[in-house]
Amino acid sequence: MTSAVQHDFLVRLGDQNEIAERTIACKIEKPQDFAFRPGQFIEITLLNPSETDAESNTRAFSIASTPREDFLLVATRLRDTAFKRVLSHASPGTEVKINGPYGDLRLHNDSSRAAVMLCGGIGITPFRSILLDATQNKLLRSIFLFYSNRRPEDAPFLEEMQALEKRNPSFRLIGCMTEMEKSRRHWDGERRKIDRQMLEKHLGGLPSAFYYVTGPPGFVVAMRAILADSGVDDDNVRTEEFGGY
Repeated sequence: MTSAVQHDFLVRLGDQNEIAERTIACKIEKPQDFAFRPGQFIEITLLNPSETDAESNTRAFSIASTPREDFLLVATRLRDTAFKRVLSHASPGTEVKINGPYGDLRLHNDSSRAAVMLCGGIGITPFRSILLDATQNKLLRSIFLFYSNRRPEDAPFLEEMQALEKRNPSFRLIGCMTEMEKSRRHWDGERRKIDRQMLEKHLGGLPSAFYYVTGPPGFVVAMRAILADSGVDDDNVRTEEFGGY
């Protein structure tokens, strides 16, 4: 499939809001000629930032919004780097450069095969775009999201995914919270890391599914090993690593 045309654009930042502890979502002006597919990402470059460091002034971010929306949405964990400090304190209207879109983490076309999404933490961002788009367009295929975090407080877009499950009968959310002893919230879902037994418990007879894995590099490596051990063909697995989070 041919990728969307890639361009550079000067755009302005919009509002920011906290979507989990130490995690923000930021709206970005959507250029008139910008087209992307759900699951793709952009690069953002800060222009003349007040500080910089060896990690550079450019970062890659998955687009968490859908093509129908009139803005771009990105989300990030806040680390103690110059880029994150500048971005988190940027006022609405601050000009930045974006380029892209990039990536091929897209929902497969065969509606007879289920999609199984495995993600950790901020890896939810491309899946938010894919899931909202699938719901808006009433795509008829089974989609399972295994979403792993330490606590509900750490899970970006968790409440939105829970609401989406009620709206979309083809979508099922399996939230996994691995450190609930440190949480102040109630949780009725899974309380352990994603493993082969958990996949078998919730998926049952879905050997022909497509698998999508996003999150920190260690999470992606672990999930690929579990899928390989479960007999999933590597051709049916698509991954994207989120380094530096």
